[in-house]
Amino acid sequence: MTIVGQVESLWRYPVKSMSGESLPETFAGFSGIYGDRLFAFRSSAAPAGFPYLTGRECEQMLMYRPRFRDPQKSARPSNQAEAEAISPGLNPLPAGDDEFAVEVETPSGEVLAIGDPDLVRQLRAMAGQDHSLTLLRSERAMTDCRPISLFSLQTAKQLGDEIGTVLDKRRFRANVYLDLADPKGFSENLLVGRKVRIGSKVVVSVLERDPRCKMITLDPDTALPSPEVLRNVAQSHDGMAGVYGAILVEGTLRVGDPVETLD
Repeated sequence: MTIVGQVESLWRYPVKSMSGESLPETFAGFSGIYGDRLFAFRSSAAPAGFPYLTGRECEQMLMYRPRFRDPQKSARPSNQAEAEAISPGLNPLPAGDDEFAVEVETPSGEVLAIGDPDLVRQLRAMAGQDHSLTLLRSERAMTDCRPISLFSLQTAKQLGDEIGTVLDKRRFRANVYLDLADPKGFSENLLVGRKVRIGSKVVVSVLERDPRCKMITLDPDTALPSPEVLRNVAQSHDGMAGVYGAILVEGTLRVGDPVETLD
C-alpha cells in the first residue's frame, strides 16, 4: 500500500448541470456520492440515450445554485452509525424525499422549490421552446458514466499552463479533487485499473479515464465558454481528463483524507 496523495475537496451537484456545492465530508455509497445529481430535467429535444437538459444546450444552467433545505439530513444516511455498529458492510437506508428536499437560487436571487413550474419555465425560456422539460428524481446519482469522478489539482494546473491561463478546477465538475504527490498532471491516469482507499474505509476501483465534453469550457461563475479548453484536451490528451470509478466499500469521505493504492 502506497499513499499517493490526499483529498483536497469534495463536491456534489444536487441538480445535474447546475452549480455544485463543496462539502467538508460526505457519504460515498455504491450508487455514488450521497445526494449527487439526484435531480435532472428530461428534455423532449434530447436524444433518447441521454435525455437530459444540460449546460451543453443551456449554458446558463450553471448559474442556478441548488441546495438541500436540511443540510444535516442530506449529509449522510439517517441510520449510518447504527448500520456500521452492527456490521462494517451493512448498507444504510437510502434517503427519503424529506431528507433530499431541494430548492434552487436563480441568477436573479429568487429561491424556488425544485418542482416549481416557474423554474421549468425559466429553463425552457433559456433552452428554447422546442425543449419540453420534465423533472426527474432518481434513487441514484444520474452521472454520465460512473458513480464517482476524481480529478487532480495537478491536472488542472497543467491544462491551464498548456493554454496560458489559470483554470478553475470547478470546470471539471469532479466529486473528489485530489492533491497528488506527483507534481505532474494526469498522474491519476496511473490509477486506472487499480483500487484506492480514501480515508480509513472507502475503497474505489478506478475504472477508466474521463471523456470530456463542452461542460469544461464553461466558467463555473459566469457560464462564459472558452472553447480552447476542450480543444486542448482533445488535441493533446485524447479528449480525456480525470478518472471515473466505482465504490467497492461504502463510508465517509473527508477533506484531507489520505489516498492510498491497495494493489
